[in-house]
Amino acid sequence: MNKIIAIVFMVASLSASAQKDKQQDLIKAKVSAVEKKVIAWRRDFHEHPELSNREVRTADIVAKHLQSLGLEVKTGIAKTGVVGLLKGGLPGPIIALRADMDGLPVYEKNDLPFASKVETEYNGQKTGVMHACGHDSHVAMLMGVAEVLSSMKKDLKGTVKFIFQPAEEGAPAGEEGGAELMVKEGVLDNPKVDVIFGLHISAGNEVGTITYRPGGEMAGVNDMQITVIGKPSHGAAPWQSVDPILVSAQIINSLQSVVSRNVNITENPAVVTVGAIHGGNRTNIISEKVEMLGTIRTFSAEDEKLVIGRITNIATKTAEAAGATALVKIPYSSHYPVTFNNIALTNKMLPSLHKSAGAGYVAVVSPRTGSEDFSFFAEKVPGLFLFLGGMPKGTDPGKAPSHHTPGFFIDESGFSLGVLTLCNLVVDYANLK
Repeated sequence: MNKIIAIVFMVASLSASAQKDKQQDLIKAKVSAVEKKVIAWRRDFHEHPELSNREVRTADIVAKHLQSLGLEVKTGIAKTGVVGLLKGGLPGPIIALRADMDGLPVYEKNDLPFASKVETEYNGQKTGVMHACGHDSHVAMLMGVAEVLSSMKKDLKGTVKFIFQPAEEGAPAGEEGGAELMVKEGVLDNPKVDVIFGLHISAGNEVGTITYRPGGEMAGVNDMQITVIGKPSHGAAPWQSVDPILVSAQIINSLQSVVSRNVNITENPAVVTVGAIHGGNRTNIISEKVEMLGTIRTFSAEDEKLVIGRITNIATKTAEAAGATALVKIPYSSHYPVTFNNIALTNKMLPSLHKSAGAGYVAVVSPRTGSEDFSFFAEKVPGLFLFLGGMPKGTDPGKAPSHHTPGFFIDESGFSLGVLTLCNLVVDYANLK
């Protein structure tokens, strides 16, 4: 009897394994079939980029594509966001996938037939517009995922919520936007999302690779404004002044001790950067005030509180010692939490990543001090955010144009891996539940 049970169990296991292999072959074939479309969509978006909260054309193309696939589609979410709902033929979890849609105020310098020639006005200045961070590829890949999974609807477990998000790069001054606003407007509800996946193309990692980090993967960010108010005077009589420029210089130097002397960098990195300083307008006038702008990057709520406290104390007390006043505003205009990969979810989905790229092409990396507003989604539900290699093979990473620069370049041959990975994450997570 035991032998019969063992044989039945073995046959059932082999049958299940064969079924999974058949399903994987089907997904790969469908991904291969949609690859040319993904590249064409990406080139179109690249040639016609739109800034944050202005992604009208992009959103319209996305919405029409999702509607053509038979998805339930909602538009106008968080200004220009689009959400598509794909209900599988079998019961299962609610799985969200996210792509960001906005470009950046950058003049493109690449010699490509689909290079952006778009110009607009940003913060009162004429500027180019470019997909200099790869959001065009994210949108195109997720459109491809929607096409693949909708073609498998009958055998798909659960529901997939496709989230096309505006304003990841930050809403224009005076506006709300991005993932934070989408969460406020209930994008993770009705139906309530169980888990969310996202990926970002990387110009510094070779095409064909996937990198990730369990736990804190990308930094939480606060911007800061420090205004130092002193006493003006003629430049020839500085003893009559309380010089805010001198005080600001002392503050900037002292702020460098926050990371080197206050943060335990054996546990988490941190960054304090003053990126702009404005004060005075003539050689012979000591101005009344100076404004400094900067960014803070941390990887835990505890470190964030520590760093903000130390910056505030250093700025106010240094100014007070000189007879000046320092007004500190943190955050000044934006705050993103740490992008945190749920550790249990990350471990559970690692076989999917290995299956998609090959185990030798999947690697854990050090924390990134860049930030991502995917973090607002991952604060509410378990999330996993990945980096997809986009650098041409054989390129020196040190010489590859970085994100947010005019020469930013992506190898399109890596898009099929992105589509395959997101499809596998959906199907495998649903099958594990």
